[in-house]
Amino acid sequence: MTAVTGGTRLVHRVFVIRELGIAAALVLLVAVTVLVNPRFLTAQGIKDLLLGSTILAVLAVGQSIVVITRNVDLSVGSVLGLSAFATGSLFVANPGLPIPVALAAGVLLGAVCGAVNGALIAAARVPALVVTLGTLYVFRGVDYTWATGRQINAADMPPGFLRMGSATLLGVPVLALFAVVVLVAAGYYLRTYRSGRELYAIGSSPPAARLAGIPVGRRVFTAFVVSGALAGLAGVLYAARFGTLDANAGNGFELNVVAAVVVGGVAIFGGSGSVYGAALGAVLLTTISSALPVLGVSPFWQRAAVGALILAAIGLDRALAVRMARTLRGRSGRG
Repeated sequence: MTAVTGGTRLVHRVFVIRELGIAAALVLLVAVTVLVNPRFLTAQGIKDLLLGSTILAVLAVGQSIVVITRNVDLSVGSVLGLSAFATGSLFVANPGLPIPVALAAGVLLGAVCGAVNGALIAAARVPALVVTLGTLYVFRGVDYTWATGRQINAADMPPGFLRMGSATLLGVPVLALFAVVVLVAAGYYLRTYRSGRELYAIGSSPPAARLAGIPVGRRVFTAFVVSGALAGLAGVLYAARFGTLDANAGNGFELNVVAAVVVGGVAIFGGSGSVYGAALGAVLLTTISSALPVLGVSPFWQRAAVGALILAAIGLDRALAVRMARTLRGRSGRG
């Protein structure tokens, strides 16, 4: 029992170290940028950073839940685009539609897309990479067919909905508050509930999880439904923020989301990481894209920096995993 308790504390300490490292890198980047251009950290600059990272953070939370189970969801960008266009279409067809109804419809549409992914992966046991790569194109194709070259403009949507995309509460953007609520709820669930902790067991070793009586298929299915629902929510937030929508909304988001999750310390091999680290990774990537042009770095090196961060995160993850395994074996032997 002592060895198990010590191992749990060690895992928790590794999570904290990872997240503190990401936070330190973020603070250092902001500090250097402010020295070059003090206007980078004005009230408007902070608001822009929060708005820029909100949608990515919501997607990263859902993606991290999936990655923890040793899977990946490449369809989140397409689900976001489909949900965003569906939200705009609802307002065009029903100008007086209450905003909560549109919000619920976007989340429900995303959950249905996630359920399609989860059913194919959990029931048919098809690799998640293959399934979500296929549904990425299927959902995007549905979006293109639905849009048929049309564009929904901000004038077609209610002013109250558009104000939600730029409004602040005590200086904090309302959209960022959505991300905070999602982050806290997901973090609490993963840490407190048994089904949340079982996701880590599945990611560590699916066969061992099955032997332990964990319903692996059902848990993986739920993880993809949650990821899809959060991608649907991100689509609604995207529509509120940008107003102008077409079939290209969210195109290419999936790679940024996976990058944020990996940089945030969620092991791509599953079984470790936290949604807080993924959200920090999203903020860090958004800050990099905003800060490097201020520092005079060319777009090529901006992409190279993100790629280097991903490789460094994967390397650090493997090094920590090996060291933690050795430490746990040593403690178990002494126990």
